[in-house]
Parts: sequence; structure tokens; C-alpha cells
Amino acid sequence: MTEATEGSVPVHEGAVIAGRYRVLGRAGHGAMGTVWRAKDERLDRLVAIKQLFPDSPADPAAAERTRERTIREARVTARLRHPHAVVVYDVVEQGAAAYITMEYLPARTLTDLLEEQGPLVPEYVAELGAQLASALAAAHAEGVVHRDISPNNVLVTTEGTAKITDFGVAHARGEGTATGRGLVVGTPAYLAPEVADGDEPGFPSDVYSLGATLYTALEGRPPFGTDENQLALLKRVGGGQITPPATSGPVTDVVVRLLHRDPAARPAMAGAARLLTRATAPGVAPVVTPADAEPVPTRRRRSRVAFAGTALVLTAAAVVAATTIPPGREPESAAAQLASAPSSTPATGPVAAEPARCAARYQVVKSWAGGFQGLVTVRNSGQAQVRGWTVSWATPAGTSIDDLWNGRLVRTGATSVIVNAEWNAELKQGESTTFGFIALARGGNRGMPVTECRPGE
Repeated sequence: MTEATEGSVPVHEGAVIAGRYRVLGRAGHGAMGTVWRAKDERLDRLVAIKQLFPDSPADPAAAERTRERTIREARVTARLRHPHAVVVYDVVEQGAAAYITMEYLPARTLTDLLEEQGPLVPEYVAELGAQLASALAAAHAEGVVHRDISPNNVLVTTEGTAKITDFGVAHARGEGTATGRGLVVGTPAYLAPEVADGDEPGFPSDVYSLGATLYTALEGRPPFGTDENQLALLKRVGGGQITPPATSGPVTDVVVRLLHRDPAARPAMAGAARLLTRATAPGVAPVVTPADAEPVPTRRRRSRVAFAGTALVLTAAAVVAATTIPPGREPESAAAQLASAPSSTPATGPVAAEPARCAARYQVVKSWAGGFQGLVTVRNSGQAQVRGWTVSWATPAGTSIDDLWNGRLVRTGATSVIVNAEWNAELKQGESTTFGFIALARGGNRGMPVTECRPGE
């Protein structure tokens, strides 16, 4: 049996919180808190319950400060509703403690995935990156900066999709700050150089941290390496000279762009989402347009740099992160950032509508005895927007799809037919998305079938 204490209220397997959440076991643990797997006995569903530890257990006022931090984190996270961000359901109180109830996901952190599988294929890195960037762009539109984007705070579900988690020590509109001024919070290997140098975090530093996370997924190590001496690592980060990546190609090019030393030269988060989506489209160069740029918020230099905890506030999977909004200008709305410029050329007469077109590319990205992992890239190959798509191919003899993510399997057998998921149905000109699958293969047959893509009606 495991047990933790929040204030004076113990939490353990079998405990019931707020009269309805029965604790089933521990899902994650770190220096600043624990996430428990629990059953909501009122709605008969699994949930995750986040419990923060007091910052100073010997201080009688610590329990109240922890309660305020918990409620504040729940408020900030509840602002964000996005398919690639973990959903907060409620915050409940029991005794002197408060707990956040969240969506429970059968998932592992990106850190765990990389430890098990090593570096990921570029197409899959771009797919995960586009998902995370779209969620973070929505957070930026709400005025919230996630200051600790790292592989520890990215969950990868059993379906292969990514979700950003931990909007922990936040500073959003209408909310106070959960960290003192001058504190450097975050995971050193993924900080932006300006933050390591003592500047206030802002939207561009989130973009950098996402780039550092994706670099790690591509290369198998952070851009500045690792070091048990956190101060030495922080100094390297502040210098801004990353280790040149060994991989190359359009995905790596985008990641390096996110890692630009100058915050003003990085794209906005919405622009990063577009670049990562386009990076897997054959023949489409990921070019930053003026609309991708974002004004750098006014940054205040700290008079001194202090370290929270023993060195820095480091995070554990699905436990604690830090968020804030930068001073200065508010971000553009997500709709404004993502809007396409209308044509200024008036029509001279009736013109037939350009039909939507799409193309699909089939790849085997990993194989083993008795099976393989496939990745299919779906691209808008025409002028008109694609609103839904269907990909099909003649199934190679002896193979069958056993698991699928980012799409819906509507037919298998002699012909495999996959249609879009709800979130990736629409593709603008030149944009692409991917879906993946696990296939069983008898007799070692992998095959490389010809795919057909049909746009929605």
C-alpha cells in the first residue's frame, strides 16, 4: 500500500476523497506531488487525482498555501479545452486539502517512450509536435505560458497521440503567481537561453522549449546534453549553442528554427503548428510568413537569480510544471493567428469550383518478427480545402491491421479503408496529417501497397 499526506489528510489505496473518488493506486509521483488513479463512484468512470505537497511541511501555513496553489492550478488549466491537452474536471476539497480531478489517460510520458524505443522517426515527431503546438497555441490565446515543456510533461497515449499536461504554478489573467519573483523554474535542459540568463519567460520561450523537446525525440538527447551539475548545464543553455543535430530533412529544419537563439526570430506557437504539419508534405518547404511571427513581450531582467528547491524546480511526469503570462501585449487570438488571407482578386465571371484533392504516402517505420508499424501521410494535393478524407489500399497477403491511431478503421480484409478522425479532417492547401497503425504479418510479409486517397464529399 502506498500513502501520501496532503496537509493532515492521508491518501492511500482504497481511500475515498470528497465522498465520491475511490483511490485505486498511484499513477505518477514526483518531488512536488502525486497523481492518483481513482474511480468516480458517482459517474462510474476512471479519473486522475492530482495532489500537491506542502512547500514547507513544518510550516503550519503550508497546508493553506498548498490548497491555494491547487485551486489556482485548476482554474488556469480549466481555461484550456483542446484535444491535445489533459482535461480538468473539477477541484474538490477535503479537510484542509484540495485535489484536482482530471481526465485519466492510459499513457506514458515521452521520456518513457524514448527510453524504451530510442529516437522516433521524423514524421512521427512532426505529428506529435503539431499536436502539442496546436494545444499550446490555444493556451497562448488564453494568455497562459507553459514554462516547463519537456518530455516529462508530454503524455503519449496508447493510440499514439500526444497531450500536454501540467499547468502547475501559473500566472494567468486574474490569477496570482505561485512562485516568487526571481525563481528559475523548469527543467534546465529544455529552458530557452534567455530564461536561463534570467529573463522573464514569454511565448517565445515556450516555442523554444517545444523545439528542445522535439529535438530530443529526434536525436535521443536534449540539444544541450545532460549534466548532473545543473548550474553547469544552465550555463550551457544560456550560451545558446546547441549540439548540431545528426538528423536532417524538413522536420529537423523546423525544429532548428524553433531553437533560434533570438526570441524574435522564432515563429509564434500557431506558426510552429503549421510548420510542423507542413514538414511532412512532399515538396512543401516550411517557410515562416509574417503571420507566423509574434511580437516578443517585454521581458524584465531579474535583479538576481534564485533557485527553487535544491537547484531548480524539476518536474515529474504528470505532476508539476510552471506557467505564466508574459507582461506587455496580449497574444493574438488563435483564430486570428490561423486565419488565411482572402484573395483580393475579384472574379470576372462564373468559375467552376476547384475540386478538392488529396494524396497518401504509405511507409513502414518499424518492423519485427510477426508484425510492423506503418505510418501513412495524408496531404492536400489540390487548391481547395479538404474537408474529410478516406485512404484505402489492397491489403498485402498475410497482413492485418491490429491497432490504429489518428483515424478510424471502417473496413479491413482484402482492402483496408481508413477515414479521418474528427480533429484531423480538414487540411488547407499544402497541409498534411498522419495516421499510424500496428499490423500483424504472417510469414514476414510487409508489402508496400499503393494507396488511394479520396477527399470528403
